[in-house]
Amino acid sequence: MRSLFQKSIVLVLVAFSATSCFDKGAPNYQYFPDMYEPVPYEAYGEYDVFVGEQEAKLPVEGTIPRGWMPYDFENSSEGYAQAKAEGKNPLPYTEENLASGQQLYTIYCAVCHGDQGNGKGILVEREKILGVPSYDDAGRAITEGSVYHVMYYGLNSMGSYASQTSIKERWQIDHYVMKLKGALEGAPERAFESEDLTAKENLIPAVNAEGASSEEEHANESTH
Repeated sequence: MRSLFQKSIVLVLVAFSATSCFDKGAPNYQYFPDMYEPVPYEAYGEYDVFVGEQEAKLPVEGTIPRGWMPYDFENSSEGYAQAKAEGKNPLPYTEENLASGQQLYTIYCAVCHGDQGNGKGILVEREKILGVPSYDDAGRAITEGSVYHVMYYGLNSMGSYASQTSIKERWQIDHYVMKLKGALEGAPERAFESEDLTAKENLIPAVNAEGASSEEEHANESTH
């Protein structure tokens, strides 16, 4: 009986010794510690483990970020002409899309182009920016495709809005811009369409000469 008591005392002392220095913030023993403590690398740091010793890498050429689609029309005079001739708005002309387009237009466009699209926004009236054309300018003869192209790439003193707006938002603005153009020209009001769920999911409307779909979104591009 005495021997059992002594053994119990020894076990208690051993357990106390093993736990007295225990740190809940760090395990006492680690097998394969690299699994728990990864080696950190500073962004843009130079390390021998990387090709070229550069930690930050560019995306693989030809890859497309998740959730984005490439815009096939080039940022050039030829690309603008092609977009102007072939670009079509994929969103149905609904009251909801037009109302959203009006709100976005007021935020991003009216300050220069004016609430009526006549090129007399508040910045123009204050002579901060000059030469903003009216949407019914016959020399420009804007189309759905040209309006979108300019919003995506920018033109002259107008910068790109690809980083501020999504594909859908730009097409909604496109609808409203074309509505203002029609109003300035005295065209009859366009009738609303029914909601097209297919078009709502697929915003890749433009079709090139070969018939291939081509819409976009590369907000990382922002050519001014």
